[in-house]
Amino acid sequence: MSSLQMSLAAIGALTVGAVVVYNHWTSRKNEPRQADPLREPVGSDMEPVLDPEINMDPTAGQDPVLDDGFASLPLPERKTALDALIDVIALVEVDQAVSGDAALAALPLTRRVGSKLFTVEGLSQETGLWDSLAPSRRYTAFQAGVQLANRMGALNNIEFSEFVVKTQAFADAVGGTPSFSDMLEEVARARELDQFASVHDAQLSFTLCASSAAWSPGYIQQHAGRLGFVPGVMPGRMVLPAAEQGMPPVLALTFDSHAALADDPALSAIRSFTLSLDVPQTAREDEPFTRLREAARLLAEAMDGVVTDGEGQMLNADALDQIGSDLQQLYDALDARELSAGTPQARRLFS
Repeated sequence: MSSLQMSLAAIGALTVGAVVVYNHWTSRKNEPRQADPLREPVGSDMEPVLDPEINMDPTAGQDPVLDDGFASLPLPERKTALDALIDVIALVEVDQAVSGDAALAALPLTRRVGSKLFTVEGLSQETGLWDSLAPSRRYTAFQAGVQLANRMGALNNIEFSEFVVKTQAFADAVGGTPSFSDMLEEVARARELDQFASVHDAQLSFTLCASSAAWSPGYIQQHAGRLGFVPGVMPGRMVLPAAEQGMPPVLALTFDSHAALADDPALSAIRSFTLSLDVPQTAREDEPFTRLREAARLLAEAMDGVVTDGEGQMLNADALDQIGSDLQQLYDALDARELSAGTPQARRLFS
């Protein structure tokens, strides 16, 4: 072999080697970032749900609520779930006390009237307070209620009529006599409340987009876990739990559920995820927007990402300040209507 041929062969070998190295480097560069194996994995605590079909305290929002702690003792005195501010309430009078077992047996199979929650409470013979029905207790009166409005819309004539039918059936079963308010007045009240809720509802979301390399599900979960997020019920969902048991999560983080369910999630490349806040569900005093803003900033810095709105526009400090100012006005309007964010009434109305 001549020296020229040997030189060409050497150059060819170097070229092939360079191509292999470049392809390997490119492949590694484009791989989704992985969680640090030296860090503790995110806990597997699930996101418990308060089901209004089971729990007679109908305060849960559309999203599931998360419990990350233990109830403090002694327990606070329970207040009635029904509220004339957001419910149609019918009094059911009885001639003699009715056992809790009989009252529970008289409840309809479904606790819904159309898309609205149907609730029955009893006046406890022992305490003289309205409370959810429980066995081994006795009640001297009952009240049935249906929610005037929620995010599905206002109570309509058909739903009001269904409420009357269900309440009458319950009253007949316990030997009681119900008293109903005027349908047209209640439906008009429902429409007005629904209009107020539509104007003052707010669900904020920020999108975090990868600036360079994509992220794996584990990488997102590890960084979010450092800020206090825990796995939610649905794949691709994490939540920042409230400090108080039974309250809705303060923030939610969601990414592609298909990536979370992949056979090998480590190979799934995610280029964006969403941080969201359901404003009426969390009290103003908990500063949920400040926490949303700070979580987005910290995650963007740690994960080499940028914070944008739903249309991909980057959010700068001025834009975020304006959003915060607008939220304060929204909180004031809810307070003035006695539907302050985070209260049971607000959580039911905006659900």
